[in-house]
Amino acid sequence: MSAPAPLLFLAAEPRELTHWIAHWTDLRPLSLPVHWSRAGNWNGRPVLAIANGAGPARARAAVEAAAPVSAVCNIGFCGALDSSLHPGDVFIATEVRNGASASAAKRPAGPPARSGPLASIDHIARTAREKRELRSAGALVVEMEAAGAARAAAALNVPFYCVRAVSDLAGEDLHNDFNAALRPDGRFSLPRILAGACASPLQRFRELIVLKQRTDLAAKNLGDFLANCTF
Repeated sequence: MSAPAPLLFLAAEPRELTHWIAHWTDLRPLSLPVHWSRAGNWNGRPVLAIANGAGPARARAAVEAAAPVSAVCNIGFCGALDSSLHPGDVFIATEVRNGASASAAKRPAGPPARSGPLASIDHIARTAREKRELRSAGALVVEMEAAGAARAAAALNVPFYCVRAVSDLAGEDLHNDFNAALRPDGRFSLPRILAGACASPLQRFRELIVLKQRTDLAAKNLGDFLANCTF
């Protein structure tokens, strides 16, 4: 009898996955054509974790590299579009919206969490104005990979989940231009981020410190939440 296909957890960056995979056993690196990957076991089933950079194309390529899988769960950080969402809040997407298209997402069984439509775009939403526009279209959070992951899951005819944790708020602008620091391989250039921050050091370095604190909290909350879910 062949081994069951693994459940894939996909993110843009390894640190979005690190706290979650701490709950796994038999953790080991994989040799896949992606930036970072790990395999292991969780609750008696095989699992994979892949980080392959930001954006829909990177997400889709990661799913294709991991196939065959039993399901795809896109996880990581997200920007709040609704003012009632706070840093570290876990959010479960019920629908992934990308322009005029939309993909349904399944909800894992587990602890209560906010849920609703998610906007998946090809860049970081930096301004409160853009977030208001996305919110007016009905989405509650925004991120960059879910649309690509959902399309890849549909092509494989496997279930798709999307669970995120909030890193920035609906009513705030991001002063650091992370979009300008995004490399073609989907990874963010730290030298570019730091060079940009030097243009307004008091404001931008303070923002980087706050975002580091928020994403640390988001990663922890996300990992603990997933550990109590059933897919």
